Amino acid sequence: MISDTVETKPCQLKDAMDLFHSGQVVKICAPMVRYSKLAFRTLVRKYSCDLCYTPMIVAADFVRSTKARDSEFTTNKVGDHPLIVQFAAKEAQVLCDAARIVCPFADGIDINCGCPQRWAMAEGYGACLINKPELVQDMVRHVRNQINDPRFSISIKIRIHEDLKRTVDLCQKAEATGVSWITVHGRSAEERHQPVHYDAIKIIKQSMSIPIVANGDIKTLKDAENVHHLTGADGIMVARGLLANPAMFAGYEETPLKCIQDWVNIALEHGTPFTCFHHHLIYMMEQITSKQEKKVFNVLSSTSAVLDYLKDHYCV
Repeated sequence: MISDTVETKPCQLKDAMDLFHSGQVVKICAPMVRYSKLAFRTLVRKYSCDLCYTPMIVAADFVRSTKARDSEFTTNKVGDHPLIVQFAAKEAQVLCDAARIVCPFADGIDINCGCPQRWAMAEGYGACLINKPELVQDMVRHVRNQINDPRFSISIKIRIHEDLKRTVDLCQKAEATGVSWITVHGRSAEERHQPVHYDAIKIIKQSMSIPIVANGDIKTLKDAENVHHLTGADGIMVARGLLANPAMFAGYEETPLKCIQDWVNIALEHGTPFTCFHHHLIYMMEQITSKQEKKVFNVLSSTSAVLDYLKDHYCV
């Protein structure tokens, strides 16, 4: 069961695979472009999130460019664990090279086989990989052979095929090659806002021996519990639900003021750029601000203006 106890204690387990063998449903912060960076990961870990992913990083750029490495991957030794680095890749050796770079600082890597954006598909990344199971196997095999640490996880995040047999085949091939777990977003690459096929995730779970993580349209802790019961998934991955309420996994129905204060403190400590700092607050305060307040808050243009607003209106 996913605990609905309101708490702010970070998870004591520090190994990704240990989490999946803990007997509890693993609560996971999804890889989100621009958003699931170190400061936000630090925040959600304070509110019962067990496992965090980095935003998707293009492996080829990461390997080639020191500038890309510095801008795309930031972590710390204090509490940013367990951590999974998600890569977009289409060449086994390039993925291995990227994995070797992050191996000393992370608990595992994830191959993005689910991004449906046109640019990613055009480059041979993301959801187009669900149609290339042999390539996925090759990438997993290379990383397994070249990184000696047995505790370093290799996972994949996928979307489903219209013909679910193809998805099950992909997952079974990945499992046979040594994938640690698989995250399933229960939509096809063509689907955007259609209902999530939780029944498909259940079938995949029943077809596998390794852990399966369910992803898609999970916005509250109750949603997470329902999806766990519907699918039998070993973990629940959330994206937009955590943006709207980073304290979701700790049982809060909406973002508490304490969480907003925590975000301000963390963001300032990490030197978070204003746009990111502000956008996170816009998401967090969506449910607790009036339409009139949004008109004022959403157009603030400096950190000092935001801090003054929060102090005047919420005593934060």
